[in-house]
Amino acid sequence: MSATALAPSQPQKLDDVMLAMDIVDTLRHRERLVELELGGEAREEALIKRLKEIYAAQGIDVPESTLRDGVKALEEKRFVYDPPRDGLAIRLARLYISRERWLPPLVAVLGVAVLAYLAYDFGFVRSREAQLEKARIEFAERLPSSLSLAREAALSVAADEHARNRIEAAYAAGLAGVNARDAKKARAAVMDLQQIKTDLDIQLTVRIVSRPDEYSGVFRIPDTAPNTRNYYLIVEAVDGSGRAHDLEITSEEDQRTARVDKWGVRIPESVFNAVAADKRDDQIVENAVVGEKPKGKLLPQYHIQGAGGAILEW
Repeated sequence: MSATALAPSQPQKLDDVMLAMDIVDTLRHRERLVELELGGEAREEALIKRLKEIYAAQGIDVPESTLRDGVKALEEKRFVYDPPRDGLAIRLARLYISRERWLPPLVAVLGVAVLAYLAYDFGFVRSREAQLEKARIEFAERLPSSLSLAREAALSVAADEHARNRIEAAYAAGLAGVNARDAKKARAAVMDLQQIKTDLDIQLTVRIVSRPDEYSGVFRIPDTAPNTRNYYLIVEAVDGSGRAHDLEITSEEDQRTARVDKWGVRIPESVFNAVAADKRDDQIVENAVVGEKPKGKLLPQYHIQGAGGAILEW
C-alpha cells in the first residue's frame, strides 16, 4: 500500500463548505422543476447542468466536482435540520424555555396555598389542639381542685348535719359535671359551694317585715281543706346593719327551693292575732324579732312555739 493511500484526507476549506451549502439551498428552490421531468442519473446531470447555468449567469466559476458534491449533499440531507423526536426530554426542555410565562403564576398559586395551609394550621389545627389541651386541664385538674377546695372551706364552718349534707350534695353535683365534661354544671357547683360557705359564715336576725305597703302576715286556705286557715308571718333575715340577706328556703306547698330575701313562716293563729294587734295601733310591730340564722347553719331557727313550714309567694 502506498504512502499516499495512508495519508489522512485533507479537511475541507470553509469556502468549499459554504459553497456546497449555497448549492444545496439553490437546488431546494429549483429542483422541483427538474423532478417533474427527470429521475435517477438523468436528474443528477440535469441538476448539475442547471447549476452551471445559474452560477455562470452570476459570473461565478464553480468546479464540476463542487457541483456534484452539492447535489450529493442534497440527496444525503447533509445540511437539513432534522428535529429530534418528541419525548419527555423535549417536553421538559420546552417547559423550561417557556418558564417566564408559567412560572410566576405557579409561584403565586403556591404562595397562596402555603399561606392558606399556615393559616389553617395556626388558626384551626393548633387552635383546636390548644382548646383540647385547655379542656383536658380544666376537667382533669382545675375543676376538681376548685370543687375540693370549695368543699373543704364550707365543711370547715358547717355546724350541723343539714349544712354538711347540703355541702356534699353540691360537691357530688360538681363531680358529676366533671365526669360528664359539663363545665357549666361543674362551675355552677363551685359557685354553689362558695355561696354555702358565705351563708354559713354570717349570723343573721329573723324579723317580721313591718314597712308601709308591705304585708306583715297572711293566711291561706288550702284547696284540699276549705274550712282550714294556715297563718304565716312575713319575715326577713338581716345582719347587724339591718341589711337583708337572701337565704335558701323551701316552700311547704310545692317543695320548691329558692334563694329569697323574704318568706312566710307558718305560725299558730294566736301568734298571728297577737302580731296583728301589735301592728294595728300604730302600724309598727314592736316585737319584730322572731328568730335567727346562726353562724355555721343554713336554716333559720324561730323563737315562736309551733313555728313550722314556709311559703315563698303570697
